[in-house]
Amino acid sequence: MNKDSKIYVAGHSGMVGSAIVRKLEKEGYSNLVFRTSREMSLTNQAAVEAFFEAEQPEHVFLAAAKVGGIKANDTYRAQFLYENLMIQNNVIHHSYLNGVKKLLFLASSCVYPKLAPQPIKEEYLLTGDLEPTNEPYAIAKIAGIKMCENYNRQYGTNFISVMPTNLYGPGDNYDPETSHVLPALLYKFHIAQAEGLDKVEVWGSGTPKREFLHVEDLASACFYLMKNYNDSEIVNIGTGKDISIRELVDIVIDIVDYKGKVIWNTEKPDGTPRKLLDISLIKNLGWTPKIALHEGIVDTYKKKFSNIN
Repeated sequence: MNKDSKIYVAGHSGMVGSAIVRKLEKEGYSNLVFRTSREMSLTNQAAVEAFFEAEQPEHVFLAAAKVGGIKANDTYRAQFLYENLMIQNNVIHHSYLNGVKKLLFLASSCVYPKLAPQPIKEEYLLTGDLEPTNEPYAIAKIAGIKMCENYNRQYGTNFISVMPTNLYGPGDNYDPETSHVLPALLYKFHIAQAEGLDKVEVWGSGTPKREFLHVEDLASACFYLMKNYNDSEIVNIGTGKDISIRELVDIVIDIVDYKGKVIWNTEKPDGTPRKLLDISLIKNLGWTPKIALHEGIVDTYKKKFSNIN
């Protein structure tokens, strides 16, 4: 990937895509091409076909996806399956047809079995049942992984797949109905602190453990792999460390300076008990994360809620 290579970032306005764009621009890559969702729906095969034929990108970062937290995944199951399959099929297939030199597909750590041994190695894919609440999304992402793998086998393409852990940072979704756990907690406790609420309800028991990666670290890893990795084996991207949801809530409470009570609604689902990625492969390839969790959450909170001192 040269400085003058034409690079298409699918999903450039989302949290991950925008972080990848910032990383590319920081490294001196300026020949970038985008389309907004209004200009081109990636679920529209004809539109994607016309785009690739007209632009002829040399490299593709496939960061576009329909995403959401546990509630959104369980509510919009058909949409998550259909839209993600269509996006992936169109972009990957037309990358092949138009001779894209290399494509990086952003999958997700939710593709792994619900009860996978910890930490989760790449080889554990398809070795057990998925978490039921996000099964449609995970199945779509698994299809994308296998599409890249088998296009490489049949057509000799260079399409790689990465498995990020739970992400946070600039550009995240704070909608209470569709957000992931960390932005949902930041929003919920910020509002409670600002309005003087005496209690906040949090879903589940608080016992599940999660790993959190700053999106700027993810962008750094994707950039590194696009330049240095050429294999069909999937690659985990994470920090190698996890914390319980209760510990995460304590961090958020401290940062937001909330003084009220926390009510744990144990009638709501916990999701996967633990989801810690084994990052031995990417570390052996020469990449490690740089942003500590507390530091990253503080920075994220201040940037989102700009009235914070």
